[in-house]
Amino acid sequence: MYAVIETGGKQYRVQEGDVIMVEKLKAETGAQIEFDKVLVLGEGDQITVGQPYLDSVVTGKVVENGKGEKVIIYKYKAKKDYRKKQGHRQPFTKVEIIGFGGKASGKESSAEKPVEKSVPESPKADTEVPNLKGMKKAEIIEFAKSNNIEIDEKATIAVLIEAITEAMK
Repeated sequence: MYAVIETGGKQYRVQEGDVIMVEKLKAETGAQIEFDKVLVLGEGDQITVGQPYLDSVVTGKVVENGKGEKVIIYKYKAKKDYRKKQGHRQPFTKVEIIGFGGKASGKESSAEKPVEKSVPESPKADTEVPNLKGMKKAEIIEFAKSNNIEIDEKATIAVLIEAITEAMK
């Protein structure tokens, strides 16, 4: 059985017992971690593809946290006496894949919460508040009068818009 998981912006094809090097994770050596972004699960000829993710988990055990080999960055500009030498070691986490689990628990429920938050915003869209910033001062005053909003007609456009938006809340 194999799976394609996503972590650190990259995708990895893993099987049970594989040891992979992924971008650094906030986990101590020996800790168990769950990869809930499973794209594909396959066994033999049967393949299950998620849209975008499957509702399953791949578990792994952190073997090591470390840094990769040093990469030298050397910049120079010809005939200008400019040279700059810099090094970089990319941090990584080495993970051993333990197995494939059932359903993902933690992040799936949190992914549903933003959908619930977007539903209450729809009644605000029904109040038909036009784009006041694109209107002229006379149009804003006319809109306020048609909606029975008391404003000072001698005020600036910014003050009028602020008064109307507060009254519409």
